[in-house]
Amino acid sequence: MTLTQLKYLIAVDTHRRFATAAEVCYISQPSLSMQIQKLEEELELTLFKRDHYPVVPTLAGEQIIQQARVVLREAERIQKIARRQKDQLKQHLRLAVIPTLAPYLLPFFISGFSREFPDVKLTISELPTDELLDSLKREQIDAGLMVTPSNEEHIEEHPLFYESFVVYLSDDHPLSANKDIGLKELDLNEVMLIHDVHCLRSQVINLCQDSGAEEVPRKIEYSADSIETLKRIVEMNDGITVLPELSTYDLTAAQTRRIRRFKEPSPVREVSLVVNKGHLKTELTDQLAKNIMESLPDEMKTAESSFVVDR
Repeated sequence: MTLTQLKYLIAVDTHRRFATAAEVCYISQPSLSMQIQKLEEELELTLFKRDHYPVVPTLAGEQIIQQARVVLREAERIQKIARRQKDQLKQHLRLAVIPTLAPYLLPFFISGFSREFPDVKLTISELPTDELLDSLKREQIDAGLMVTPSNEEHIEEHPLFYESFVVYLSDDHPLSANKDIGLKELDLNEVMLIHDVHCLRSQVINLCQDSGAEEVPRKIEYSADSIETLKRIVEMNDGITVLPELSTYDLTAAQTRRIRRFKEPSPVREVSLVVNKGHLKTELTDQLAKNIMESLPDEMKTAESSFVVDR
């Protein structure tokens, strides 16, 4: 049994004349009749009453024809999916990235992705987590790069890497003499924080609370709008903060000396590519994920000797 035979079967049922069906199928009538006969022999059933004019299907033929239409529809769906996947490589991909990740991760993969897929139009926007999730839900974007888990039912999360947290402190801070820092050495009331629109703030608070400290009102409340501002505040005020590792890759030698690692198990944040469930641009998003993964160090691809901080 072949799809072509099913196509001829439906054509005969539709036009009720072998000659017309053959014409529509661009085949000679004898060839079409032979294919229908082969199908009948395989099924050991008579599908049409040939002594009736116009021809009509037998009772068994009606059921077979009904199922044949279903089979051909599903076969057409396979073709459409295949075409859609091929066409995706010439489509538009709308990507949103959270601000505490975008300036540090994008340089790793944008150029490589553009070279590999020159026909794809990639539009990137920076959105805080809540806005990113809302835009994804409204299908205003196709995918997002954010910290997970999100616990959102409408999205799929595809973890890509685990970014370590590090301590960043001023040269004169008491902990600057330490080679590495334990969680219990962090004082939540001393650690400078980013604005609460960013999930990084809640993660740092959760991390510091693991040390047993409780947050109390501060005499001076720092609420930086960006990681870069947070760095400057720390440097100018004998301060201390917690940063994601990628944000430290472009530091000067003097700034790098202000970084301290956490003692193991070290805290990390899980970064994922998020998409709507049932989204259609799977080929593009899969290629994007692959490109990102290939651009990062291997040690960031697992969470061994680490623990993921809640967001």
